[in-house]
Amino acid sequence: MIYAILLMDRPGTADLRVQIRPEHRAYLAQQADRMAFAGPLTSEDGKTVVGSLLALDFPNRAAVDAWLKDEPYTKAGVYEKPVIHAFNNMWAQKAGFPPA
Repeated sequence: MIYAILLMDRPGTADLRVQIRPEHRAYLAQQADRMAFAGPLTSEDGKTVVGSLLALDFPNRAAVDAWLKDEPYTKAGVYEKPVIHAFNNMWAQKAGFPPA
């Protein structure tokens, strides 16, 4: 089942986010075959990162929680309390979206 995971950053963690990013990306890469999408959420300027949005396939919610517990940004205290929901993709993804 796909789980959508909304992770907002704690205030004042921008520098910590940058410091931990390589470890975070390596951890995500271990799940590449189960990832529908993942990326940073930004403010309206399109540059200031305020959190992350992930959609990954896990067998159950307990597996999501276990994976997230060891996620580097979570361990470092970058994220506030996650919002996690099962997600049913009802719209086919478009290759090359969004258009350049």
